Amino acid sequence: MDVYKFKIVIIGDGGVGKTTLTHRYLTGVFKETYKLTLGMDFYLKKLEMNGKQIKLHIWDFAGEEKFRFLLPSAVLAAQGTIFMYDITRYNTFKNLTDWLSVFDEANKTHNQEVSTILVASKLDLEENRAVSENEGKIFAEEYKFSEYIESSSKTGENVDYIFEKITRIILKKI
Repeated sequence: MDVYKFKIVIIGDGGVGKTTLTHRYLTGVFKETYKLTLGMDFYLKKLEMNGKQIKLHIWDFAGEEKFRFLLPSAVLAAQGTIFMYDITRYNTFKNLTDWLSVFDEANKTHNQEVSTILVASKLDLEENRAVSENEGKIFAEEYKFSEYIESSSKTGENVDYIFEKITRIILKKI
């Protein structure tokens, strides 16, 4: 059986839940707090999909602006990217355009096209929502994301679906 290796990068401001999402996906466990990611963290998940063995190399990219210069090397040879924002913090949504401009420039430099999905995190905090679902959908459409997904790492809602979806999008391209 062929083994496919897919590099998936998770991008967004600090505190939007990138590490929490990744750990929930890998372990099924929700942890309230994690220490801030410095630079990047790397994880591996093996799965089977459509009769294919797949290894997801998940790159959890630090959300601090001081690490943004590392983004071009992080997206090199990536097949998929998950952009995240926190529905309770409007600035994390607003900052997506900055992340996208660095991402787009890096992809031009590397002469590559990377599939993207947009994830709105912390759906369990709906009562504190600062970004409407409609705003997220419009943004995803405007910037040509393959999918828009709202999720909660705390409840587990759509966590597996996020990684399943980006993997299926990548598989369609090979």
